[in-house]
Amino acid sequence: MDEQSQQLLGPRVAVAAFDGWNDAGEAASQCVRVLRQLQPSTEVVSVDPELFFDYQYTRPFMRMDGEGRRELEWPEATLKRPADASGFWTLHGVEPARAWRSFTAEFIDGLLAEDVTSFVTVGAMMSDVPHTRPIAVHASSENELIRGGLDLDRSRYEGPTGILGVLADGAERAGIPTLSLWASVPHYVAGATPSPKASLALLEKLGDLTGRELDLGSLPKDAATWEATVDAAAADDDEMTDYIHQLEETRDTWDSPEASGDAIAQAFERYLRGDGGPGKGRRG
Repeated sequence: MDEQSQQLLGPRVAVAAFDGWNDAGEAASQCVRVLRQLQPSTEVVSVDPELFFDYQYTRPFMRMDGEGRRELEWPEATLKRPADASGFWTLHGVEPARAWRSFTAEFIDGLLAEDVTSFVTVGAMMSDVPHTRPIAVHASSENELIRGGLDLDRSRYEGPTGILGVLADGAERAGIPTLSLWASVPHYVAGATPSPKASLALLEKLGDLTGRELDLGSLPKDAATWEATVDAAAADDDEMTDYIHQLEETRDTWDSPEASGDAIAQAFERYLRGDGGPGKGRRG
C-alpha cells in the first residue's frame, strides 16, 4: 500500500459486496469472490439466516457433494479475515429481506472487533453503456478526508438505497471511513450472463485507490473472452449492432476532453432513482 493510501485508509481495509439489487451482472459479488479465492481467509462473523432471509425470495440451493449426496446450501452473509494482514477483510452474502438494522449492527460490531480501518462497498448497476469500451467505475465517499485525499466525488443522490448504503452509513457513524465503488454494466447483457469485465474494472479501481498490487487471477482472460462472445452475438443482429454503435458514440463523447466530469456521476444517480432509461435501476 502506498504511503498516502496507508494514511487515509489504514492497514485493515474491508471490502463488501452483496448479491441482488446491488449486483448487475454479478460483477460486484464476483469481485469479492476473486479476493477470497486468491487470499486464504477465516470466517469471523456469520449471521443466522433464519433472522434475515425470506426463503421464498432467496431459496436454499440443493447441490451434490463430492460423493454424490445431495446437500442444502442456505443463504448466508459472512465477514472473513485474511490470513495475511496485507490482504482485504471481505464481507459478502445475500441482501437481507428483513431486520436491516440488526443485520448492519452485527457486521459493524464485527468490523470494529477486527479493528478495520476503512470500509469499501462495491456495487454494479445496469447502464446504457457499450461492452466494447472500458467499464466505468464511479467512486465516491461521504468522508471528507477520504474525498480530499483520493480526489473522489460526494454523492448527491437522495432516494431508496440497498444494504450497501445502509452498511456504509453504519460504518461511517461508527468511525470507520468509507468509500463506494459502482461499475456500469451494459444493460443488454447484465441480466443474461456474468460480466467479468466489470469485475476486473472494480478490482483495478480498488487496487488503484488502496495502492495495492492485486492478483487478478484469470479475470483479464475471462474479460477478453466475454467481450469476444458478446461481439459475436451482436454481429448476428443488425439492430443490436446499430444500438451498440450509438452507445459507443455517446461513451466517446463522455470520454472526450470537452465532456463534463460529472457525466458518470449523474448517470449513477439516475440509475439509483430508477429513471435511467432502458438500463434503469430496480429499486426493490
